[in-house]
Amino acid sequence: MKKQFKLVPLLVSACWLTACSDDGENGAAGQDGSNSLVAISALAIGSEQCPLGGKMVTTGLDINGNGNLDDNEVDSAQTQYLCNQTSNKLTAELIGRFQSDIYGLSAAEIVDFHSQSKRIFVVNAQSGKVDVLDGSSLNVDDGVSGAGALALNNVSKLSELDVSGDLALERLGGVNSLSIYEDLLAVAVERGDTAGNSKQGAGYIAFYRLDDSGEAMLEQQVEVGALPDNVVFNRDGTLLLVANEGEPNSAYDADPEGSISLIEIANGIPETEAMSLNFKDFNLGGSRQDEVSAMIKLNGPGATVAQDLEPEYIAVSEDNTKAFVSLQENNAIAVINLVDKNIEALLPLGLKNYGLENNKIDASDKDDRVNFVAYQDVYGMYQPDTIQSYQWQGANFIVTANEGDARDYDGFSEEARADDLTLDLMHPQLAAAQDKTQLGRLKVTTSLGDTDNDGDFDQIVSYGARSFSIWDAQGNQVFDSASDFSRITAAILGNDFNNSNDENKGDSRSDDKAGEPEALAIGRIGDVTYAFIGLERNGGFMIYDISNPFNVSFVDYIVNRDFSADFEINTDTGEVTGDASLAGDLGPEGMKFVTAQNSPTGEPILIIGNEVSGTTSVYALGL
Repeated sequence: MKKQFKLVPLLVSACWLTACSDDGENGAAGQDGSNSLVAISALAIGSEQCPLGGKMVTTGLDINGNGNLDDNEVDSAQTQYLCNQTSNKLTAELIGRFQSDIYGLSAAEIVDFHSQSKRIFVVNAQSGKVDVLDGSSLNVDDGVSGAGALALNNVSKLSELDVSGDLALERLGGVNSLSIYEDLLAVAVERGDTAGNSKQGAGYIAFYRLDDSGEAMLEQQVEVGALPDNVVFNRDGTLLLVANEGEPNSAYDADPEGSISLIEIANGIPETEAMSLNFKDFNLGGSRQDEVSAMIKLNGPGATVAQDLEPEYIAVSEDNTKAFVSLQENNAIAVINLVDKNIEALLPLGLKNYGLENNKIDASDKDDRVNFVAYQDVYGMYQPDTIQSYQWQGANFIVTANEGDARDYDGFSEEARADDLTLDLMHPQLAAAQDKTQLGRLKVTTSLGDTDNDGDFDQIVSYGARSFSIWDAQGNQVFDSASDFSRITAAILGNDFNNSNDENKGDSRSDDKAGEPEALAIGRIGDVTYAFIGLERNGGFMIYDISNPFNVSFVDYIVNRDFSADFEINTDTGEVTGDASLAGDLGPEGMKFVTAQNSPTGEPILIIGNEVSGTTSVYALGL
């Protein structure tokens, strides 16, 4: 989706810069005139005049002679805007799309690409299967936009892997993740326990061998921890890492421990047993209890630290020495030493201050407008979902999509709205928290915020950070996209920003986690490293140039969704009211960047699994 923005030339009279004279006779001395002045002010990303930011140039006469261009001296007819274009020329064009015609049932989640066969492997989560799509005929000349992109269905399904059937084990549940390294495919499957809980038993990894045509043969199955939620190979394919979330059941009376499983791979052959890294040493009374920061959210009823920590997603450093694991519900990251194979550290991520001007949020779904406000003593937990890693100047950095998530179960819930909290009488948002058009509707935690332990809340703490961030390997934040996502989508979509992904209802998620950045991929094209961040609720993805983590720049926002389509999807049953096929791609869940060397088009591509619409989309990336 290409955008046209105006670059308005600034014409300055030469007489402003040099003395103007003629060679005629001097006349009588007259009264001094007023000087012309020019003022240049910055426009933030998301401004009405310049959605990508820029500068406003105002001119006028210095009538009062104070040397400053005051508001009443500005000649508004001469005001000009120098709007930024995209920070570089990277384009993203939809060239391929598969419609499963399954809505709201996670028919397209995590994706990966087999370069030899040019096949796309897609987690069809609740079915317990993996869909295999044909990517061999993708062509950069097939790019479409507008209504054509919404209806595109040019990628065919070749087959499916019945993972549950292949493993032939009792109590197997949904497929959660997959990863490919050369000809080895690893698939994570959850499993119920013997007490009847659906996903609290030890899960499994199914290893498939892929031939050059992409046909899969089950080669190995390895038991891992409870609820394996993410799998990733290390950089040379000698190790598979598994994040076992260990999520509790609905009653919260069965709460497995979270853990990391490591499966060695020698000469392309996976071991039959996994090594488990657990968090027991961090329990109260354990040898590492003092390493657990008070800033890490631990709130499961009666849970040990090992039970409470819930590994979500894994990123391996480019030097293959570290792995970084998002602990989403805990607002933290675990660092794994891949040389010594131990848990090196737990890094708390802290809180995002929504009282700062650049972090302003729209906190209400009932205000019928776009309304960004800086709220003092209101915060967000970063709570990353997808996490990636890359290097700059030889140092490791962590990139996080800061989605956010609450513990909300029948047996325990930390979730409330701001107007449910008993605030300290001196809290600056005492009145705003009781107003549903301001802070009253904001989803918040009851587990944090009483900083002086006197029974009332001194801070209002919400879920997620509505952004993506970059951190160094010690957990220090070096970049955050602040309020970019909301301001950009508001500038482009108006009241359709912060929309939900199961119906077109306008500003319906401002009170929760806004656009919910969840999917994340990193790709290097030429000398530039890009981050692609999918917005689960609003749809579409952001592109940023992160080549230098200390000098990050916005590139573009791409969205294939019709916000006028009349539909509603029940994500529990899959029932659809209206025609959801008209809506486009809903709920980006997983992303895969494919280099030009491995791509079927000869140019880089980005593959996206859209969970709610059940579609898989492929974008050509060009310069």
